[in-house]
Amino acid sequence: MKIAFFEIQPWEKERLEGVFGDQELVFFEHAFKKEDIERVADCDALSVFIYSFIDKESLEQLPNLKLIATRSTGYNHIDTEAAEARGVIVCNVPSYGDNTVAEHTFALILSLSRNVHRSHVRRLRNNFSIEGLKGFDLEGKTIGVVGTGKIGYHVIKIAKGFGMNVLAYDLFPKETMATEMGFTYVALKELLGQSDIITLHVPYFKETHHLINTENITDIKPGAILINTSRGELIDNDALLVGLDQKILAGCGLDVIEGEELIREEKELLYQGDMDIKKMEELIKDHILLGREEVVYTPHIAFYSKEALERILGTTIENIRCYTNGVCQNKVHLG
Repeated sequence: MKIAFFEIQPWEKERLEGVFGDQELVFFEHAFKKEDIERVADCDALSVFIYSFIDKESLEQLPNLKLIATRSTGYNHIDTEAAEARGVIVCNVPSYGDNTVAEHTFALILSLSRNVHRSHVRRLRNNFSIEGLKGFDLEGKTIGVVGTGKIGYHVIKIAKGFGMNVLAYDLFPKETMATEMGFTYVALKELLGQSDIITLHVPYFKETHHLINTENITDIKPGAILINTSRGELIDNDALLVGLDQKILAGCGLDVIEGEELIREEKELLYQGDMDIKKMEELIKDHILLGREEVVYTPHIAFYSKEALERILGTTIENIRCYTNGVCQNKVHLG
């Protein structure tokens, strides 16, 4: 069996070689690109991360492919409909960093609520004035949690530790959990209008595309903070700009942003001249947003802890091992 691993770090390579030493392995530090197809055309399995986009065209050029093991929970970077049509199994990592992402969520919240980021920038400029750095307490404030899955659950636990009031929105409310933890489910519009802090923890599908948009951004309570550690496409960048320009939002904490892959590949795209007008517009919006002092941005690292990475790799190894043994583990719903 030949397996190609993309977006792999040295420590992962060492571990994988130790486990799958009897298989033919190919490793790439970069994300999957069309130029790599020739080198992996005879592979039976691919293991990728979120920046490796596997589309229908790529799948058609991988005739031997039988398994895609993504080292992520989300799988919107894979054309699952095309995979199903070709009989390719897609496996994911259903859970690896529920507490990890929740902790990072509060790192972003506290950075904004106590002006940690602004203080740091001032320090770099040898400015030690406290003027304009007055923050606010989290105790007694209302946090609106959009999505009460495993990560949302941990966010609510932490929020309760801070003495916060919690509102939640979910298409499938867990009323028993709400009663036990002391929070209330409300409609999305009500959550937006009553929350001092709004944090998103839903997966990205076509139904959640631009969940926060230019129409409902005005429903948000003036002066609220918006946090996104889920997927950038949940928020329309135009809506963020409107919210900040009109002072609806006092700040944003973003670990993800729509078009973030363009930021990562900006130099390469410009060098190759592979930048259409739509991509250029998205990139410009990203730079405008990230240049604002009321925006805190981390480059998609909410998951990026030592413990979470170990769990991701461990589950991926088991997914591949189970497949080679004729058993499918963590198969995602395709199509």
